[in-house]
Amino acid sequence: MTEKTLDYEELQITLKDVYETMGYRDAVPDDVTQQETQAVIDDVRRWLRPRFCFFVLRELPAFDVGRIILRQLKGSEAYTLFICTAGKEYEAYQQRLKEEGDMVRVFIADSLGSVIAEKTADQMERCLQESINKLGWHHTNRFSPGYCGWHVSQQQRLFPLFEGHTCGVSLTDSSLMVPIKSVSGIIGIGQEVRKLDYTCGLCNFEKCYKRKAKQ
Repeated sequence: MTEKTLDYEELQITLKDVYETMGYRDAVPDDVTQQETQAVIDDVRRWLRPRFCFFVLRELPAFDVGRIILRQLKGSEAYTLFICTAGKEYEAYQQRLKEEGDMVRVFIADSLGSVIAEKTADQMERCLQESINKLGWHHTNRFSPGYCGWHVSQQQRLFPLFEGHTCGVSLTDSSLMVPIKSVSGIIGIGQEVRKLDYTCGLCNFEKCYKRKAKQ
């Protein structure tokens, strides 16, 4: 099991990342929104401690990942299971903003939290690649329950494999992760696999953050 705690600077988040997740895409928000966004970032960067963990299995676990993901994992010599999270501190921060009724910052923090979770997963991928470089291996894209035909209920099969080492992330009965700003899933690794550009033609999940970023 590989586990690591990061800080805000290691995530390499840009304002463009946050604005795109907020829905601005190529546009720039008004001055007030920019100021509020920067204020949230300045607050969060002082104490944020996102985390990730992953481990490698030689055999594909008994997941029903669906044909799309199964095709993308084809040729893998092993499989990496991972969990990444913005952390319980961030979840508490979002709750505090809601209790204060600051809906502008609630919206900004929600978008920023999504970016934090994905950037933490990016750092996890870099760490994974460093660990397999000596083998001359590569890795596929990361795939999560709830996307590309892999039902979210499969989280109930994924999480027990971590034997409690889940970076503080737990599951609800409906298979949602807590803290909610978390990412989990599987990555294929081996000599013959490659990471591809995300192609929205792979699946029909309309709410996918990758699809929204490309529209």
